[in-house]
Amino acid sequence: MNRIDELASFSITELEELFQKLLGKTSSSNNRLYLSRNIAYKLQEKESDGFPKKLAESIQQLIKELDPINMTILRSSRPLSKKLQTRDQRLPIPGTTITKKYKDQLIEVKVLEKGFEYKGKYYKTLTSISEEITSSHWSGFNFFNLE
Repeated sequence: MNRIDELASFSITELEELFQKLLGKTSSSNNRLYLSRNIAYKLQEKESDGFPKKLAESIQQLIKELDPINMTILRSSRPLSKKLQTRDQRLPIPGTTITKKYKDQLIEVKVLEKGFEYKGKYYKTLTSISEEITSSHWSGFNFFNLE
């Protein structure tokens, strides 16, 4: 019988002990599935003599080529598939402050992971901020010159 198959018969305590022995750290979880999967992965890694070198090189190459913030491939600057895109390409990275001078007033909007902050208040869209400032409908991207 395979050692991985034997994991199903182990108690939680036995799994925790094996987890610590194989991974060199204690688990913060006592979830049977979590422990079993991590142990099984480590056993397979040891059995196959570690992470395949070719796969590790491919991963490193992808890391060099992919810009996850802007969801583009750096060399070609072509966007990833629509399915993978989660942020609008026109937006700066989260944490950036967008500034605009409007009617002698300096407007500062902080870009969040999901949404925006303006004057300490959360907004889902730039359009809602531009409408509040101008009291009329504006495209947020046009108003903040992000087109």
